[in-house]
Amino acid sequence: MAEISELTFEKLIHTYIRAKDENRPHLLACAFSPIAVLEINVNTSTIDFPPVTEGLEAITGVLRKFSQTYENIYTFCLAHPWLVAIEDPHYSFDWLVGMSEKESGNVFVGCGRYDWYRCQGSGLIIQLKITIEVMQVLPGEYLQAVLDWLTEIPYPWGTANE
Repeated sequence: MAEISELTFEKLIHTYIRAKDENRPHLLACAFSPIAVLEINVNTSTIDFPPVTEGLEAITGVLRKFSQTYENIYTFCLAHPWLVAIEDPHYSFDWLVGMSEKESGNVFVGCGRYDWYRCQGSGLIIQLKITIEVMQVLPGEYLQAVLDWLTEIPYPWGTANE
């Protein structure tokens, strides 16, 4: 486990992105408190998640289910977390995601907002609020074009202009 002083938002968020995009749920324990809460506000009908999940074990279960459904996942954080002070307990930014559904081959491209909250004591994430504003679904025939586009974007940190 990293020292509290090493738990920057950049490191915590990067660990979460690796866990989600690379199907490595075991990494969540390096970023989230055992009593963390995940809140997901979905403003689209094309994807579904439980609105509130409590505890690291349950959050890991949500990620495992997600990884059983989707692949070719690229999450882009439209932010610069290295500018956030180590003592700041909260950090918010927009995100972009592209992925494909395993069963249908459909392509999903969406965007929204992350709100991260750190525990004062451990430095780990105590709460993550994810807002999914838009999630477009495209036929599988567009997968290669979307993946080609996604692999040209700086990963995982960048700007909306990039």
